[in-house]
Amino acid sequence: MPKPLNWGPGANGDQLRARAALLEKIRAFFNSRNILEVETPLLCSSGITDPSIEPLLLQTGVSVNVPRYLQTSPEYAMKRLLASGTGPIFQVCKAFRDDEAGARHNPEFSLLEWYRPGFDHHQLMTEVAELVCECLGPQTVQRFSYRDLFRRYLDMDPFAATPSALETAARDKIDVDFSSCDQDLWLDLIMSHIIEPELADQGLVFVYDYPASQAALACIAIEDGVETAQRFELYVNGIELANGYRELTDASEQRSRFVADNERRSLRGQPERPLDELLLAAMGDGLAPCSGVALGIDRMLMLATGASDIRDVLAFDWSRS
Repeated sequence: MPKPLNWGPGANGDQLRARAALLEKIRAFFNSRNILEVETPLLCSSGITDPSIEPLLLQTGVSVNVPRYLQTSPEYAMKRLLASGTGPIFQVCKAFRDDEAGARHNPEFSLLEWYRPGFDHHQLMTEVAELVCECLGPQTVQRFSYRDLFRRYLDMDPFAATPSALETAARDKIDVDFSSCDQDLWLDLIMSHIIEPELADQGLVFVYDYPASQAALACIAIEDGVETAQRFELYVNGIELANGYRELTDASEQRSRFVADNERRSLRGQPERPLDELLLAAMGDGLAPCSGVALGIDRMLMLATGASDIRDVLAFDWSRS
């Protein structure tokens, strides 16, 4: 006889109720601050150009006569809303990435994203901490610059270190079986394998002001004599939970970054992605200074319920859908 299909959910009833309660807390938090909830399309005409993120592609069909990308984040559409004059906005939505599936990753996941006109990234960090403490209970909150963490745990300045010095530092603590001259690759390895584990028992930890080469869609400023990206990441008990920017508003600079992304994709053998001309047009017409952040709802639910595997908080993970 054929083996019975495992049709049941991964999350139990308690997890399903915990998700509903978490979503209720999130919406109450933003409603109390008069931040408008919005909804934007999941299918987009342009895929993200960032070489480290791969979208899922919907091929042409009967009603869709050109390819569409499942959104990796609602960021571009939300910025178009901001440019139209909505004021502060938030969204709870599904996002999709052609990524690994495992204890902390699922190709389809729930995302909370919000934008605050007039905020810098430090003001937004304060609001992120307030939301997380509202949802998870009181927490210790700490902030460290990216540079300070490298100095603390490796006695090294990441903005001055050469790629070879970074490689040496990485190999001293990590089993690495390749060589590369890519400085950001070594910085990422050191951050993920050496520094991040040190943050596991420190509550809410914000890391801010990353190297300018990792700006993505963030503004660049001079801090302590070096160019830094005005962005932050939030770790809670060692889990990366949120990623925020003081948003770039210069359409010309944004176009240049998109083009540079595609050049890197080409060098890596990845397909180039069409530029989001709608976003660039909106930025050209005027995107007010603002900061924005994306926060993983599934990961926050893991923290709220003590789950160690994302599949335990999803009704149906990728393998069951």
